[in-house]
Amino acid sequence: MNRIFLIIVLALGWSLSAQGQPPLLIKGQVLESATDQPIPYSSVIAMQNDSVTSIAGTTTDMEGFFVLKVPTKDLILQVSFIGYAPLFIDSIDFQGNIAQLGVIKLESTSLLLDQAEVETEQSVMEFRLDKRVFNVGQDISSTGAGAMEVLNQVPSVNVDIEGNIMLRGNGGVQILINGKPSVLADEGSNALGTITADMIERVEVITNPSAKYEAEGSSGIINIVLKKEEKKGTNGSISVNTGIPDNHSIGISLNHRTEKFNFFTQFGAGYRSLPRFSETRNQNFENNLTISSDGVSYRNEQFFNITLGSDYYLNSRNIITLSGSFALEDEDQPSDTDFVIANGEEGIGSSYRREEETTAINPKYQYDLKYEKTFKNNKEHVLQLSTLGSFFGKDLNSEFFNISLSGEQLDPDQQTETSFFQQDFIYQLDYTNPFNEFWTIETGGLYEVNDVGNEFTVRNETEEGTFEVDSSFTNSFDFDQRVLGVYSTISFENNKWGIKLGGRLENTNLETLLKTTDQRNNQNYTNFFPSVHSSYKFNDQFSLQAGYSRRIFRPRLWDLNPFFNVRNIYNIRQGNPELGPEYADSYELTSIYSFDKASINTSIYHLHTTDIVERVTRFVDDVSIVQPENIGTKDQTGLEINGKYQPNKWWTMNGDFNYGWFSRNGQFQAQDLSFNGTVWYVKMTHRFRVKKGLDLESTINYNSPVVTLQGEVSGFASADVGIRKKLWKGKGVINLSVRDVFASRIRESFAQQEDFFLYSFSQRGRFIRLGFSYSFGKGEAMSYTGRRR
Repeated sequence: MNRIFLIIVLALGWSLSAQGQPPLLIKGQVLESATDQPIPYSSVIAMQNDSVTSIAGTTTDMEGFFVLKVPTKDLILQVSFIGYAPLFIDSIDFQGNIAQLGVIKLESTSLLLDQAEVETEQSVMEFRLDKRVFNVGQDISSTGAGAMEVLNQVPSVNVDIEGNIMLRGNGGVQILINGKPSVLADEGSNALGTITADMIERVEVITNPSAKYEAEGSSGIINIVLKKEEKKGTNGSISVNTGIPDNHSIGISLNHRTEKFNFFTQFGAGYRSLPRFSETRNQNFENNLTISSDGVSYRNEQFFNITLGSDYYLNSRNIITLSGSFALEDEDQPSDTDFVIANGEEGIGSSYRREEETTAINPKYQYDLKYEKTFKNNKEHVLQLSTLGSFFGKDLNSEFFNISLSGEQLDPDQQTETSFFQQDFIYQLDYTNPFNEFWTIETGGLYEVNDVGNEFTVRNETEEGTFEVDSSFTNSFDFDQRVLGVYSTISFENNKWGIKLGGRLENTNLETLLKTTDQRNNQNYTNFFPSVHSSYKFNDQFSLQAGYSRRIFRPRLWDLNPFFNVRNIYNIRQGNPELGPEYADSYELTSIYSFDKASINTSIYHLHTTDIVERVTRFVDDVSIVQPENIGTKDQTGLEINGKYQPNKWWTMNGDFNYGWFSRNGQFQAQDLSFNGTVWYVKMTHRFRVKKGLDLESTINYNSPVVTLQGEVSGFASADVGIRKKLWKGKGVINLSVRDVFASRIRESFAQQEDFFLYSFSQRGRFIRLGFSYSFGKGEAMSYTGRRR
C-alpha cells in the first residue's frame, strides 16, 4: 500500500505541475430542444478550424453539463448524440481563458424527417467508471417480474431460489432503493415483494463504493432506482401483466409538471403464486436413522402499493421533495410435505404427511422528505438535507396438521403465531463543493435508527386435543440499532487523470433482548472506513481505474433472531443473537475499452474478509440446525469481464463472466474448517431486431458448483427467452417472456461430516408472462425509462 500511495502522490504532483499555464476551457450544457431535458453522455468534440481533425473531446454528465480543455482558441466545436442532429459552433467567445456557451439545444432527428420514425434506445447494460447500470425497461424477459427476478438479470449479481443475493459470488450485499436503505428491501419484509419490474428505472451495481456511501455491505452495494417522470405537462403509462403460474398485475404511473410543481404517483396491484418443490434427507451415521421429506409449498400473495409525491421548486436553486408510499401484502402459504423415517436394514418405520395453512397480513409504509439547494456559483455546488421514515408489520398465523400414512405418528399438530414490526428512521446531510475547475470536496453525515420487535408463540396439541404453549420455543425478541456516520472526500480531476481520497467514521450501537429468558446482547463499536479511487484516461477508447475501500456487514435481524419456522421440524434455520459484524477490504483494478461496435470492462479484484459470517450446520437428535457464526477469514481473487458487442443493427450481445478463487481459514468448536475452492458463472444475452418494432431476446446462465464450509452446492444452467412488439411508434408495447425455459434453475446442496449426511434440493419451475403497456402524454411506454441517454 505504501508503494501505491507513493505512485499516486508522484502522479498527482506531475498533474499539478502541468497546470502552470491557465488552461483554455469551454463550458456549457446540452439540452433536448423539445423538452428542455438534459442529454447525458452527448459528445463534445473540438476540431481544428481548417480541417476535421479532432484536437480535444469530452462527454456531458448526467445533467448535460461539460467542461472541455482545449489547446487553442482557433477551433470548431461539434456537439452530437445518437438520434439528434449534430450542432456545429464556429464562433466561440473566450473571456480570458474561459468560454461560457450556456445552453446548447439539440433537435431530435425524428422531428426533422418527414414521416420517418427514428428509434433511439439506451442499452440494456451501461458500463461506467464507478458502477454498472442495468436499464430495466430494455430487458424483455423482465416483463411482469418481481424485483428479485430483475436482480438476477443484472451483471455481477446472482439470486438463488431461496432469495439469497450474491455479488461476485459473495453475500453481505447492501440493497438500497433510490440511494437509501429501505424497509421494502429488508429480508423480513418479503424482500422487494411489492416492487415489480414496471416500477424500476435502473439497477446500479457498485462493487467498490467511495466513503460517501454508508459502509454497510461487505461485498458492495446494489441501488434500485425507481421511476419518477419529470417531463413538463401531463404524462403517464399503464401496464397490464398476466402469467403462469398465477402472476397478474396492473400498474399505473402518472406525473404532472408545471413551473413550480412536479406531481408524481405510481399505483400497482396484483396476485401471484410462487410454487416451490423441495426435498431433503438427513442421515445419522451413529444410529443409522434416515429422515426424508419431499413436498410442494406455495406463497400466494395479493399485493397493493401506491406512491404519491411532489417536487416543489421554490426557485431555480431550491427544491423540496416530499413523497410517501403504502403497500399491503395478503399472504396465503399452503404446503404439503411427506416425511419418511427409516432405520437401516429395518426399512421404513413410519411415514406421515405434514400439511400447513399459513396466512399473513403485511402492511408497509414510508415517507421521504428532501431539501436541495444549488449554489449560484456552480450547479454542482449542492447542499442536501433529507429524512426518511418507514414501517413494516407482519401478523402471521400457521397451523400444522400431521396425517399418519404408515407406522406410528411421532409428532403432534402445532400452531404458531408471529407478531412483528420494524421501524426505520434515517437523517442525512450531504454537501458537495467543486471549489475550482479541478478540485471537489464532499462531506456529510447520516444517523440511522432501526427498532424491531418480534413475538413468536408455538403451541403443541395435547392428548386431550387442546393446544398448550411450548415454552422452549416461545419468546419475544427486541432489536435496537443506532448507526452514526460522518464522511469527507476530496477529489482532483482533469482531462486525463483523476484521484479521489475519502474517509468515513461510523459508530454502531446494537442491543438485542430475548425477553422471556432475559438474554441480552449489547455491542458498541466505532470503525474508520477509508477509500481511494484513481483513474487515468489514455484516449477516448481506453481508460484505467483503480480503487480500494473498507466495508462492513452488520448482522441483520434475521441473522440474530433465534426463532425459526417449524414447517420442516427436521431442518431448522435460526439466528444467532451473539453474532458479530464482518469486515472486508476490497481492491480492484478495472480497464474500460470503448469502440464503435463494442465496449468491455475487465476487472481484477481481491476481497479480504475477516470475522466472516458462515452458515454452520449442527446435527442434534436427527435434526439439522443451521445457524450463522463468525468463522475465520476469506480471501477471494477474481477476474470479471462485462461487455457489449453489436456486430450490426439487428444483433446485440451482452456478456458477464466472473471467475474467483478463494481461500477459507477458520475453526469452529475445535474443528478445522479451512479449505480452498473456486466459483464462477457466465451470463450471455442476445437481442435480435427481427424487423422494425419487433425484438427477440435470449439469456443463458451458468453457475458453477462451489465448495462450502461443510459440503458443496451444485452448479446449474438456465435459460430465459422473450419477444417484444412495439405499437404506435413505441407508445404501446407487448411483451411475452418465459423464465427458466427448461425448469433447470435449482438449489442443491450436500453437507457431510463424520457423524451425519444432509441433502437439500429446491426448484421453482418455469414462469410464462404476457404484458402490455401504453404511454400517454409526452412519455414513452413502460419498457422505456422516460429519459434518453
